[in-house]
Amino acid sequence: MASGAMAFRFVHTADIHLDSPLRSLSLRDPELAGLIGDATRQAFIAIIDLCLEEQVDALVIAGDLYDGEQTSMKTARFLSTQLERLHVAGIPAYIIRGNHDALSKITQELVLPPSITLFGARADAVTLQKGGLDVVLHGLSFAKPQAPDSLLTKYKPPVEGAVNIGIMHTSLAGAPGHDAYAPCNVIDLHGGGFDYWALGHIHQRAHHRGARTVIMPGMPQGRDINEAGPKTVSLVTVADDRSITVEERRTSIAEFARVPVDISAAEDWRGVIDAIETALAAQRENTQSPHLVARLMLSGATPLSFQLRRDRDLLQAEAEQRAERIGHSAVEKIELDIRPVTQATLATADPVAELDQLMRQEVMAGHGFRTEIRQMVSDLLDDLPPEARKFAGSDEAGFEAFLDGLMADGGDDIIARLRAPDREAS
Repeated sequence: MASGAMAFRFVHTADIHLDSPLRSLSLRDPELAGLIGDATRQAFIAIIDLCLEEQVDALVIAGDLYDGEQTSMKTARFLSTQLERLHVAGIPAYIIRGNHDALSKITQELVLPPSITLFGARADAVTLQKGGLDVVLHGLSFAKPQAPDSLLTKYKPPVEGAVNIGIMHTSLAGAPGHDAYAPCNVIDLHGGGFDYWALGHIHQRAHHRGARTVIMPGMPQGRDINEAGPKTVSLVTVADDRSITVEERRTSIAEFARVPVDISAAEDWRGVIDAIETALAAQRENTQSPHLVARLMLSGATPLSFQLRRDRDLLQAEAEQRAERIGHSAVEKIELDIRPVTQATLATADPVAELDQLMRQEVMAGHGFRTEIRQMVSDLLDDLPPEARKFAGSDEAGFEAFLDGLMADGGDDIIARLRAPDREAS
């Protein structure tokens, strides 16, 4: 947007998690893991590029530049090199440490360019003059990885007559998948006299509307399917009249997406692969980032149900081949929510179909069978560390739903193998 010569402009980002490890991806596909592993760096380069192209007055990073104890000197050198580009251009940066940065030993040792302000564990405020505006940036870093109490009262009071920008790493009132860090109420942020709150910690972007401007920018690059969609930073303009405008600018290099594929109309294997390609091509068309990383969600009643479960490896390989054909696309995983077309088969004297019906109506429906499965899963969970137990649901209802899915998939897999004498079990 066009802005007055005296306006103050800055880029606000957080939760970069440089060189974040991607264990689950690297096990399945080293090439894909390499792309995403490097994407956090590429997104940070894109942030620095944006600052230089827009000739902003500052870069604000609201915590979690690093990814905790994983940080290496190589990561630190990369960061120094990028911040040096800002320094040479005369653009200062204002950084607070988040919970992951507090874990990183490198954070303490890294020598930053002189134009970088790294706020310490005691609240501080830095004043700048830009034309007719006085701008005060307030920051406070995490000294330890845990921050169970609100930090809001520790910040210095806003300076009267100035534009006050607060930088805080906080879980706000809490968010699913995020531990409580420096919790505080959005209402208090709006009522505290600060013009703009530059937040960090929650990986999903949010604009908390109210009397003041309160922005959680989300992370600039997603790392797995739970961080799906395009990722952005905020380009913020404070006009001469102190009005504030926020623009989203995309930074993600790779964009994760769940791609639904209805295969109920597919008559054969080729029809399924064609349906996958059509859905992938449509998603690629709607993807804002240079690369698409897709999780395919196949659904529908299909006579190919058994074959698709049996030949899942072949399905993955063919889907990946179609993704390559489309270009700048990859298939991270395929999930099957498919069921066999049973009525036609039940009308004939098909012993496998009869067994399928017997298993579902007699065996799986029996209380004793379910009790045994529940006990087996419970025993397995007891042997796993707490952080590895989430796959079986987070509460009683989730656990029961997991058991339902486990039994249904198990039944489908048994029938698939019985219908596949021509292929050895892998």
